[in-house]
Amino acid sequence: MKTAKLISLLLAIVLLQTTNLFAQNVNQAFWVHEDQVKPSMLKEYEAVSKDFIKACKEHDLKDADWATARIDGGTYLTIAPINSMADFDKNPMAPLAEKMGEENFRAIFSRFDKCYDTHRNYMVHLIDDMSYMPNGLTTNTEGEDYRKWHFFHVTPQNVANLRDKMKKVKSLYETKGAKQHFRIYRNGFGSTGDYYLVVISAKDAQSYTKTSEETDKLLGEEGEKLFDDLMQYVHKYESKTGRMRPDLAYNSSN
Repeated sequence: MKTAKLISLLLAIVLLQTTNLFAQNVNQAFWVHEDQVKPSMLKEYEAVSKDFIKACKEHDLKDADWATARIDGGTYLTIAPINSMADFDKNPMAPLAEKMGEENFRAIFSRFDKCYDTHRNYMVHLIDDMSYMPNGLTTNTEGEDYRKWHFFHVTPQNVANLRDKMKKVKSLYETKGAKQHFRIYRNGFGSTGDYYLVVISAKDAQSYTKTSEETDKLLGEEGEKLFDDLMQYVHKYESKTGRMRPDLAYNSSN
């Protein structure tokens, strides 16, 4: 009974968190599991991750696809798409535990637990009409595993203003035909504070820097002024770098 009430409360909070997204074209929701891995346990974390993926493949685990990213500094993100609220009622790992045996299943997660002291879960929403990918919106940027995450934290009263400015940035990119593409996400349930997240893919750090400099030059003074105006509504800005890790991802269709 307590579990049922907890799930109901969770879904209610999720619905409240996503109400202000209805005016935007939300393409996809993602559930993110974040592990802050101890520096001394990085190799073990990746080793057990690969053993876990191996077990998933051996036992043909279905309906549990995820991508993995590593942020510089040792934070690992496990990112899974959410198709509907019904996904919260599922336990995709149950078939794996049954096939492996409860003892073997728990042993793997015991190894994970030794690798970090803190971890958390949260949701983000990909915003279609704010993202700029002229060739088609996708999170799978083949050959471009390098990632730059730009966090624009915003107070509730400035969310609408910041959103409008970001849409103007996208419009300017479209008008100028900028080569640097980006995806924009909005925080959801489980996140700390409100923010928009701009994610940019590149081949490597050098490619990212080169394209960024070319884009700044292309947008010129108009772009500089627009970004200055945008930052007036930003409570805090931070950026992070890292890479996608296809070797730590799982796709049940492969």
